[in-house]
Amino acid sequence: MLQGYLAGIRRLTLREVPVPEPGPGEVVVRVERALTCGTDLKTFRRGHARLPVPGPFGHEAAGVVHAVGPGVERFRPGDAVMWVPTAPCGECPPCRAGRENLCRRLFEPDRMALGAYAQYLLLPAPVVDRHLFPKPDHVSLERAAFLEPLSCIVRGWHRLGRPREVVVMGVGTIGLLHIMVARALGVERVVAVGRRPRGLELARRVGATEIVEGDAQKLAGTIRELFGGEGPEAVIEATGRAEGWQAAAEWVRPGGRVLLFGGLAAGTWVHFEAFRIHYEEVDLVGSFHYTPRDVREAYDLLVRGRLPVEELITDRRPLTDLPEVFRELDRGEAIKVALY
Repeated sequence: MLQGYLAGIRRLTLREVPVPEPGPGEVVVRVERALTCGTDLKTFRRGHARLPVPGPFGHEAAGVVHAVGPGVERFRPGDAVMWVPTAPCGECPPCRAGRENLCRRLFEPDRMALGAYAQYLLLPAPVVDRHLFPKPDHVSLERAAFLEPLSCIVRGWHRLGRPREVVVMGVGTIGLLHIMVARALGVERVVAVGRRPRGLELARRVGATEIVEGDAQKLAGTIRELFGGEGPEAVIEATGRAEGWQAAAEWVRPGGRVLLFGGLAAGTWVHFEAFRIHYEEVDLVGSFHYTPRDVREAYDLLVRGRLPVEELITDRRPLTDLPEVFRELDRGEAIKVALY
């Protein structure tokens, strides 16, 4: 079978490997759709603290069960399925405290389903047990493949709360998903901020009530004036840039909350004005990964069809184009590509 393999920074290849065979509790799926994502692009460009490089590449996908291992009873060959690539152990201190997204065993190699840019993928027993779901007939494969990123977005909103208004900084896939979820949750005013006209156009289509084009570092006055000079109640940073983190803390109103969603490279330090955090009680909140509760809520959102996620796919390409697809993503020529 063909498998995408990240051999090093910006060294993405396709290789022939045997189709995996499932062990006890495991499932092998035939990947019908895999989606590119910002995390994979960052990994392609600079590596990742949690994802092995070199190693099989890709983690957003949906497909059909090819084979099941001993002990698997909920699924059989031919079932259409959707999944997320990790599952908590349920036993470590963070898991027992209800913080399964911080599980100490979450990223152990034999517990992760990495390598979605491939014709077949082995799902480990923990993933099969907790995070493998049937794909209803009315849910397209492309929609189903959004389960992993949407689970992360849902986690972010559990951290942010339910503001009446929000500014979303960044109009890549993650920012656009935040806009969709904001509207689905009934947020009345959603302002999208970005530099790419194509992304801002998509933001309007998927639910932004207003759009602002420009460099985040130069927009503090503009954003505050949109909200009566005080700034918005909440800001979501979805660019994954240190200057974006700093700008978000400048935009929000006193007593507001900032969700620092876009991840930065390990070792990055960001400076914030102490006055804002102490005297104006600005809350800076991080968000990482997802819990089983987040995954279930994301699954329900996709099944109910409340989010126009397919709008985010800007191209559809065969798996054999994978190396070229990432070169195009690296040049900013696409937002999200579905591979088949």
